[in-house]
Amino acid sequence: VVDVHAVLLDGSYHDVDSSVLAFQLAARGAFREGMKKAAPKLLEPIMKVEVVTPEEHLGDVIGDLNSRRGQISNFGDKPGGLKVVDALVPLAEMFNYVSTLRSMTKGRASYTMQLAKFDAVPQHIQNEIVSKEEAVAA
Repeated sequence: VVDVHAVLLDGSYHDVDSSVLAFQLAARGAFREGMKKAAPKLLEPIMKVEVVTPEEHLGDVIGDLNSRRGQISNFGDKPGGLKVVDALVPLAEMFNYVSTLRSMTKGRASYTMQLAKFDAVPQHIQNEIVSKEEAVAA
């Protein structure tokens, strides 16, 4: 949960009935009720990915990043006939990328990755995640 701001408008204290646990339970209940009303969204980490590849593999690299829900933001030249591709890709789609990249480029490409932002998970993927979690909880 990110970007939550809460303001306590009223409260009371009683020597007998008030305790740390009572206030924690009240806060937890208020949080749960507020989350129901707020229509929360499931977020996922989005990574800034930079791939350096020989020119002959550029199309394969771009195609693979697109298949991973990647958004190509830029591509350009590097010395030695190399191309640089910048993309934003969900972290969930980047698992096993190093093996795929090596295989696709015969080990001649490299990449770096760092956190760029958090973004809402697409609805169809969110539905899959919720269904799996509900099945585990049942």
